[in-house]
This record gives sequence, structure tokens and C-alpha cells, in this order.
Amino acid sequence: QVQLVESGGGSVQAGGSLRLSCESTGRVFSMGWFRQAPGEEREFVAARELSRGSTTYADSVKGRFTISRDTYRKLVFLQMTSLKPEDTAVYYCAARAGAGLFASPRNYDYWGQGTQVIVSS
Repeated sequence: QVQLVESGGGSVQAGGSLRLSCESTGRVFSMGWFRQAPGEEREFVAARELSRGSTTYADSVKGRFTISRDTYRKLVFLQMTSLKPEDTAVYYCAARAGAGLFASPRNYDYWGQGTQVIVSS
């Protein structure tokens, strides 16, 4: 049984940094990060194929966010730098029971409960 738990959210000033963590239990092959702002649909942020280390990022976060993995502790991270107010959202960790990089939420099988990120000007 796969379970995902996010942590590391909080409030930060624009230009600051935060690192989100996702602890996974069970076998997964690909991990992703999504976010959802108030009143908006969930959108793709980043994804990583665990076996190959391949990554993909949304254009809005490219060059600022990095997705990585700690294989020893079953943790996936989203390192966020140069944060902007438009990054404010609830961030969700997601996992696939198969290989491949996907940007659509429909391609993910498991989801965490989310962690809030607030970026102020």
C-alpha cells in the first residue's frame, strides 16, 4: 500500500527559499509535485523518474525549483528558490505505479494531503 506525506511548507518573503519533503511508503516508480492555488485547478510543477533520474519541470518554475530524491530514507524533495507570490499554493506530492514522466494529474496513482506554501511580496 502506497502512502505519501508532505511536509516543509510555510510562509516566506519573495526571493526566499523553501524545501518541501515527501515521505513515501510502498513501491513507486515515478514521483511528481503539483500545486493548487485558491479557486484554481491543480497544476503540474515537477516530476522525476526514480530509476533513471530524469526530470521535467513546468516552465513557470524552471531554473528555480529542483526535484530530488533521498533513496535511503524514501524521501523526495522539492527545493524551491527565488520564490514569487504567484508560487503561493497548496503543494501536493504524487506517485506513479509505473515508469515515465507525466505532467497530467490523471497519470498519477497516489497523492499526499498537501502542504501550504505562502509567498509574500
